[in-house]
Amino acid sequence: MMKTAIVTGGASGIGAGIVRQLIDEDWDVVVADLDEEKGAAIVEETGCDFVACDVAREDDIVALIEGVQERSGRIDAIVSNAGISEFAGLSELTLADWNRVIAINLTAAFLLAKHGEGALRQAKGAMVLIASTRAHMSEKDTHAYSATKGGLVALTHSLAISLGPDVRVNCISPGWIDVSGAKLSAEDHAQHPAGRVGTPEDIAHLAAYLLSEKAGFVTGAEFTVDGGMTRKMIYS
Repeated sequence: MMKTAIVTGGASGIGAGIVRQLIDEDWDVVVADLDEEKGAAIVEETGCDFVACDVAREDDIVALIEGVQERSGRIDAIVSNAGISEFAGLSELTLADWNRVIAINLTAAFLLAKHGEGALRQAKGAMVLIASTRAHMSEKDTHAYSATKGGLVALTHSLAISLGPDVRVNCISPGWIDVSGAKLSAEDHAQHPAGRVGTPEDIAHLAAYLLSEKAGFVTGAEFTVDGGMTRKMIYS
């Protein structure tokens, strides 16, 4: 029987890359995203299903989980990828903006696990949370975003211990991933020890592996995919 995966924020960027990879590997994929126009485009491209969903709303997540269970009879994997950024100085960052970033980037992963637990346990499934290298390093004024990504790394091992051995949970921390298609300079690429900026496919291949039975002994782990940048000493 075909396995079913939910990918939040799957209508564009890294999420869409993961959707394409899972479809290529014969998964049944449901994309949950707020952008219905991009959702329609990824449906037309890949044949996945689409659910309009605000992952900051618990009611939306409950409806998503229940709808997929009713539709497919199973949930084998959840990729918590939806995320936003709100970069601002401390004096300009409002509590409302902070709370919105926390809700979408971090709380949603908790809610997906909470409401998806039963189906994931039954399927002996897996989760992948998309964090960021900003969990470990920062530029100025990235307070809310960095806090959520650090939280996702910690939530990963917490969920892995709580849901194991039935459900495996891992996270991926991407570095610079080109999701815009904008022209990049030779210097942009050359600064990376790997010699190039990353692509959504770089994350998608790893996500698909972590969701597969090949990764059956891998749980509670963070995988940094950044072309080597967090291992590079940089002095100005």
